[in-house]
Amino acid sequence: MKGIIKELLGWIVFIFIVVAASYLVVTYVGQRTEVSGSSMETTLSDGDQLIVDKISYRFREPNRYDIVVFPYHYEENTYYIKRIIGLPGETVQIVDGTVWIDGQPLNEHYGNEVMEDPGLAADPITLGDDEYFVLGDNRNNSQDSRAANVGLIHRDELLGRAWVKIWPLSDFGVIKHE
Repeated sequence: MKGIIKELLGWIVFIFIVVAASYLVVTYVGQRTEVSGSSMETTLSDGDQLIVDKISYRFREPNRYDIVVFPYHYEENTYYIKRIIGLPGETVQIVDGTVWIDGQPLNEHYGNEVMEDPGLAADPITLGDDEYFVLGDNRNNSQDSRAANVGLIHRDELLGRAWVKIWPLSDFGVIKHE
């Protein structure tokens, strides 16, 4: 009988450790998320499954062109995935479909086509010390920092950085940000 109780306690401790470790990993290290919609085409597609790296921004600042995940303010458990275009302290403006940073055109190739609507960025937007300007790669089919319901993203809102595409298996691999 003593052996059975000892074995049972061993299993209970093991299960507790596995559950606690899983909680810590999902909360602080990485999280699976699914892409919904076409705002990041052709980089990411509807239905793609990703692992979001939640730890690297604890040790370094986000970079231009990082693909980040952040919560949508108006719907619980809804997250947006976009590309960082403007960094803290910069002035962003969109003129004739081109992104301008601090008065210079941004030499980037992520947009699938010329942006038709500059939205809020028709006028210059100066970012605060912890603010980021984000755009979807499918610029004419994306709710992003140009829209008032998304706006600028604060540093503490960044859930993490898209890290690995795990589904579909044919596209499995580390996501290239630049």
